[in-house]
Amino acid sequence: MSKELLDHALELLAPLGSLRSRRMFGGYGIYVDELFIAIIAFEQLWLKADELSLPRFETAGCRRFEYSREGQTTGLRYYSPPEDALESPALMLPWARLALEAALRAQALKSAKTARKSNSKPAPRRGRSE
Repeated sequence: MSKELLDHALELLAPLGSLRSRRMFGGYGIYVDELFIAIIAFEQLWLKADELSLPRFETAGCRRFEYSREGQTTGLRYYSPPEDALESPALMLPWARLALEAALRAQALKSAKTARKSNSKPAPRRGRSE
């Protein structure tokens, strides 16, 4: 894993806000304001996608993040940005925003599930008073 690629990715994504990276899975995870938006693995930057942003990545011919595990090919909802987006922060910005928006939706969904779970707990039983 090249430090140069990480530094370049952080430069490209900088317009999104406060970034941090963390080593993981032999590569790096990239966060913006504590939202996980990208992976660097196999010498490539991969941006988070979801059902809403996926068509944009596919239409642009972006590749899906895939890896081999126990002889099986597995994929995640992370996609390479278009090649020209790797040239400048301005060209990367629309793709980076898609990743950030997907991360925000994932966070909102997770928060909603947590809220539903805590709201579905039965109310404590009260004793009878006569």
